[in-house]
Amino acid sequence: MLLALHTGLLWLSTSGLWTVQAKDSDADLSVRSQHRDLAPNNVDFAFGLYKHLVALTPGKNVFISPVSISTALAMLSLGAHGYARAQLLQGLGFNLTDMSEAKIHQGFRHLHRLLRESDTTLEITMGNALFLNQSLELLESFSAATKLYYDLDTVVTDFQDWARAHKQINEHIKNKTQGKIVDLFSELDSPAMLILVNYIFFKGTWAHPFDLASTKEENFYVNETTLVKVPMMFQSNNIKYLNDPVLPCQLVQLDYMGNGTVFLVLPDKGQIDTVIEALSRDTIQSTVDLYIPKVSISGAFDLGGLLEDMGIADLLANQANFSGITQEAHLKVSKVIHKATLQLDEKGAEEATPTGVTQNVASEPLSVHFNRPFVVMIFDNFTWSSLFLVKVVDPTQASTFPRATAWSDFRHQEPHRKDM
Repeated sequence: MLLALHTGLLWLSTSGLWTVQAKDSDADLSVRSQHRDLAPNNVDFAFGLYKHLVALTPGKNVFISPVSISTALAMLSLGAHGYARAQLLQGLGFNLTDMSEAKIHQGFRHLHRLLRESDTTLEITMGNALFLNQSLELLESFSAATKLYYDLDTVVTDFQDWARAHKQINEHIKNKTQGKIVDLFSELDSPAMLILVNYIFFKGTWAHPFDLASTKEENFYVNETTLVKVPMMFQSNNIKYLNDPVLPCQLVQLDYMGNGTVFLVLPDKGQIDTVIEALSRDTIQSTVDLYIPKVSISGAFDLGGLLEDMGIADLLANQANFSGITQEAHLKVSKVIHKATLQLDEKGAEEATPTGVTQNVASEPLSVHFNRPFVVMIFDNFTWSSLFLVKVVDPTQASTFPRATAWSDFRHQEPHRKDM
């Protein structure tokens, strides 16, 4: 499974701003405790955001990286003042009476490092970069805090020459991700004065790869009236399987080499929204013949109104105070957009030596066909982080968006100017 994500873009029109994220090698018990303190809040926020987005986009594919969005918004809170700062963190599910801001950011710091460094069998590239117009100056407090907690790179850019600036940004992100994320911006994008980018690229190797020779074209039933042809992957193996006694669905667990775990949820016919609404962190062995579509899907979602519904009501409001970022005091977030791409294929540990089909001679294996809308949940089981949540309605659904991006827009507040 290949996942590329560029998450959390925040711009300012005199100030623009974007955002993305990341593993730790010498983690001791205290470090683990700190990052795992975030896990319940991050997972609750993940499912809440996912459910809201699914409800707003019926009949559409949905793909988000919740841990990226949480990291982006937490980092943004370091530049907010007053109620806007508290609201951002509370909207992410944190109780500031029980957990201090310092502990929250310290937790994200360790989470960032652990995801990036602790598992050599997963390929995860995460980071944060801020592109600052040469006429602006970051406040020392914001610069120091974002560097300490989020390892933020700062790059001075001439946004008056957008043709040159967008190439500089694209080249920086391309180099940081070893060529995995390219062409983030185009000349058609609106220039800004400050752009904060949070990016993530993820590639996992199946612990038990699918049999390449068994991939065949089959039917996928999008709904009662729509049928599409998809390449269907196959493996027969000892796979963790649950036929949920309460929810109308079947659940299959697949593992990557290392810390990655994938839950594939197949709702009963017509029940996908019911199942998604009931998902929570409390939801989760037998031999299974497993059929899963080979897919590559993309999506882009404006999260501004969604976050407002989830309690971060003033993020887009004029009164929100983001004067803690630069000397320019009157900055306004005008939109928050999240883009991402998922690629799911057969690749296993050794592509040159494909694993053959495993036969179970003791009993007839259960056959599970993911040939109708289903859910994919990808977790890092060391940090308990929800890396990606996906709703696949149509595996052939095309997207015109570039791979793995998400952003939110900051605009300079001017009384005579109309909000965007």
